[in-house]
Amino acid sequence: MVAVNSSEAVRVLHIYQEIEIAAPIDIAFEAVLTELGPAGVMPQNDQPFPMVLEAWPGGRWFRDLGEGAGHFWGHVQVIKPPKLLEICGPMFMSFAATNHLQYRLVEEGDMTTIQLTHRGMGQIPQEVFDGVTGGWDFRNQRIKQLAEKLVSER
Repeated sequence: MVAVNSSEAVRVLHIYQEIEIAAPIDIAFEAVLTELGPAGVMPQNDQPFPMVLEAWPGGRWFRDLGEGAGHFWGHVQVIKPPKLLEICGPMFMSFAATNHLQYRLVEEGDMTTIQLTHRGMGQIPQEVFDGVTGGWDFRNQRIKQLAEKLVSER
């Protein structure tokens, strides 16, 4: 038997954010990889949320829960250190959806601008729409903190 629910519309998500960081582009890119990887934390409570990011074309981005358990977030579609990282996949969405995430870095003097673009489409619930922008704001602030800490340590 096939069930059809025409009320579940396909929705489109588009987020664009920029953040300026007082760090060279190499350090800013390292901070992006670190935040998306082992240094990640939960926005709600700052609890560790370590991820694995295999930083090469086709590399996986996933949460390893151990003993064969985990959550696949995406594949590295494009990586051109230190200027570009693109990831495509379901990301944090455990429902019918696909996403494309792009981090583009532009160096201007001793500053780096990170341009984040997140596009998604699928049967995305309203509560996800409501929370995604804040989640990326949080991640971008963490990237800025990590990069500026790395600058001070070197």
